[in-house]
Amino acid sequence: MLGTACRMRHVGETAASQCDACSLFSREQAEWQGSDNRLSALLSRPPPRAMAAGSSHRGPSMSQFQFHRPLVIAMVLGVGALTLAPLVQAQVTNKGMTAREQEQRAREMSRTGQDPSAQSEEGKETPATPSIYPNATRQQPTSKATPRLMSKLKKMQEKYDHEDWAGVIADADAIAGSSDAQSYDKSYAYSMAGNAAANLDQQAKAAEYFAKAIAANGLDNDSHYAAMYNLAVIQFGEEKYADALATIDRFLTETKSDKAETLAFRAGILASLDRNDEAAAIYQDLVAKNPGDKKLLMNAVAALQGAGKFDKANDLLEAAYKRGQLTEEREYRALYVGYMNAKRWKDAQAVIEAGLTKGILQANPDTGRAFLLLAQNAFYEQKTPDAIAFYTRAAPMLSDGEGYLNLAKLLAFTGRKAEAKEAARQALAKGVKNPEEANKILAR
Repeated sequence: MLGTACRMRHVGETAASQCDACSLFSREQAEWQGSDNRLSALLSRPPPRAMAAGSSHRGPSMSQFQFHRPLVIAMVLGVGALTLAPLVQAQVTNKGMTAREQEQRAREMSRTGQDPSAQSEEGKETPATPSIYPNATRQQPTSKATPRLMSKLKKMQEKYDHEDWAGVIADADAIAGSSDAQSYDKSYAYSMAGNAAANLDQQAKAAEYFAKAIAANGLDNDSHYAAMYNLAVIQFGEEKYADALATIDRFLTETKSDKAETLAFRAGILASLDRNDEAAAIYQDLVAKNPGDKKLLMNAVAALQGAGKFDKANDLLEAAYKRGQLTEEREYRALYVGYMNAKRWKDAQAVIEAGLTKGILQANPDTGRAFLLLAQNAFYEQKTPDAIAFYTRAAPMLSDGEGYLNLAKLLAFTGRKAEAKEAARQALAKGVKNPEEANKILAR
């Protein structure tokens, strides 16, 4: 090691008389030897109440580096943005309704006789919409709206169209509590109330209404299972992962659905329960069947990392990189951090350089910290010219002057005094924790 070789020239001297590089190496080598040697998993946790891919967990700040041993502490670089939130099936449209809800509304109102669009100009019924779940094992009910409640159902629907969510909930409670209400009336009212409560961000109440809609068992299969799926999503958002898993397992068992988004949702729930091996297996299978789906890819990577299968995670990212599939900063960062974890420093450098050239990576503190890690590794491998080059790249990108200070120390150690002093001045200009170290270099 560079520090060890240098200390041999100080035989017989006190520790205080050793050169800066030696004393620095000795102190920080001791710090590293006492640190946790386990690689940090990069699995993100989905945020509470999230219904779609969202935020990510970031590790502690990496802005303070002074020749710390790389590898272990390096891997909380802020890969970020890997998420295991569910991939919601429907896209929200106007008036707070999803495309699926609007389709269901037309179908339901057709059954009540209150939707004029359900009739063609010739007065004939429009063709039946194909079932979303043709293989469902549930026997679909044949019940319709109770004639005495049709006007109330219509008024509730009108309030929904006008986004009067509180009014919808009040009407739904009244309809479901009516002595005239049958299974269809109750299920339809509760499902509308569930959507209204969700729009008011009353998630616990929404879950209660969707559960009641399912229990009343009066809707057609598509509407019934839409309520069940919504219940699972809300339970997930409320961090009731065991409940969400039970609901989505029932959904999958009864519908026989094999849709990728639903299976991915189940994998996300499993990951939230720390059942990462099971989640990773599902994601890997989905990625194999849907190689172009980048959300599935990144979730698979996160699950594999959570399961400690870093090599497999790297393999997925590497294959996607070679296909040109990685196009975002977080994706490039995930790959180069994975390479660093695997001690593939040249590959990490190549990805960083390519990202900067393509404009995918920016000359910002995150990239600066990546170069800082490359510099530290080069230093410990006794590749001093490379270490200086990497510190030179890192220093201007960092938010403070610590990179310049490390560069100044290394330049001074190699006898490049003028350059060392300039780096020390830059360090003081950007700010460092121990300015006396920079001033010591300037005083020589």
